[in-house]
Amino acid sequence: MHPDAETFPALLTLRSRTTPDLPALVTDDRAVDYAELDEASSAVAGRFVAGGVVKGDRVALLAPNGIEWAVTAYAVLRVGAVLVPLSTLLRPPELLAQLATAAVSHLVTVPAFRGRSYLADLETGAPGLLEAVTADGRHAAAPNLRRVWTTDGIPEAAARPSLVRAMEDRVRPADDLVVLFTSGSTGSPKGTIHTHGSGLRAVAAGLEARGVGSGERLYIPMPFFWTGGFCGGLLSTLLAGATLLTEAEPEPERTLRLLERERVTLFRGWPDQAATLAAHPAFAAADLSSLTDASLPAVLRADRRPVPGARPNLFGMTETFGPWCGDRLDTDLPPAAWGSCGRPFAGTEARIAEDGEILLRGPNLMRGVCGRLRSEVFSADGWYRTGDRGRLDDDGYLWYEGRLDDMFKVKGATVYPSEVEAALRSVDGVRQAHVTDVDGEVGAVVLTDLTVDAVAAATKEQLSAFKLPTRWLVTADATVTPMTATGKVDKVAMRSLLADGVRKL
Repeated sequence: MHPDAETFPALLTLRSRTTPDLPALVTDDRAVDYAELDEASSAVAGRFVAGGVVKGDRVALLAPNGIEWAVTAYAVLRVGAVLVPLSTLLRPPELLAQLATAAVSHLVTVPAFRGRSYLADLETGAPGLLEAVTADGRHAAAPNLRRVWTTDGIPEAAARPSLVRAMEDRVRPADDLVVLFTSGSTGSPKGTIHTHGSGLRAVAAGLEARGVGSGERLYIPMPFFWTGGFCGGLLSTLLAGATLLTEAEPEPERTLRLLERERVTLFRGWPDQAATLAAHPAFAAADLSSLTDASLPAVLRADRRPVPGARPNLFGMTETFGPWCGDRLDTDLPPAAWGSCGRPFAGTEARIAEDGEILLRGPNLMRGVCGRLRSEVFSADGWYRTGDRGRLDDDGYLWYEGRLDDMFKVKGATVYPSEVEAALRSVDGVRQAHVTDVDGEVGAVVLTDLTVDAVAAATKEQLSAFKLPTRWLVTADATVTPMTATGKVDKVAMRSLLADGVRKL
């Protein structure tokens, strides 16, 4: 990380001065370079300041991916306010809970998206809230909330540019940058707090491994309100001096046209996102020859795809601001390390507890969690209990072995879902697989064009009999797997899907 860019405003200034004409963000119908992004976000920052936003205020943003999202978010961050990205998937009770948990003072929301009005959602969840805030009052459902603006309704009056610059100059690496919400597969969302210094260091530590370098043209289909889109997309390209290609609503044919036209060099995201795109009929005719080998294998030509397990499985979480462990994605690991997650990045120290849990500490981790004492989050000597199981070999490579809270028993025998998922995903033709317990049986949701019998037969050679799924949902529809509003598989909803046994869609 550049020594003169340890805060977000300093980084944005550096980027706009060194690569002003480089495209920062490209959508299907618009593009903005770094100089334009700097200028536009500065103007919006002036309007925020005139509207009462000060350093330390928590400003929530509820909108889909796009240039407008970035301009609004950058305006918040450059004056030392704290960004709280909110998922467009939130239902009214979840939205209100996150506003209260993060002590949000200002909410900026898109007027409508996918047929939903979030202002109407607020009124549904908390009748009278909008009226109270508009009248300079408060509401018990979100007691810190002082202002609600739509993205096209931010007041036009603006503070003097000199005041905005003075606020930028007073942002420090130790100041809070963002509150990112996350959850376990069955738990309630929690707001993780990251500072300017820790967040930018964490992203910078993984850039080389992820192949995000100067001039790259990165496409990542993850929403900006999740860690993958915000850290892996927006902040990664800003730090590297690269270009981010984004869409509000990815659709395979339109996505392929965007990637071709913009000569995409790097496709990152979840493996099932790449697999879904590669399975579309239009993929075969698409020219994606500009992609580098650090891209997800499914979108690479067959002769350029690595052998399964040869490249590291990047490992990260919202609490670490994205990947904290990995290795170069364009180079095979040493054979003895195939199947591992690589090694911890600079700034993160890992060790394994007696029960196999992975513990982390270091300057790149979150500062804390909203509403929790530090002693509730970290041990006295600074270790964070991740809830993940794993082991570190003699060469420092991490081997992930599942979640402590996912383990379940089948007729007295222990089953770890990650082990069964790995076996299912190794079957040729399986694009994604998720496993959970269903009334003491192994249940699996599998994304594939194969039949249940074909998947079961291929898996039978790899797993003990008690680990084999007996409840199946096999489908070619990537939208079937239930997800939480924070982007994780909803295990409770999965059990409901699997309750009736085998189903083919």
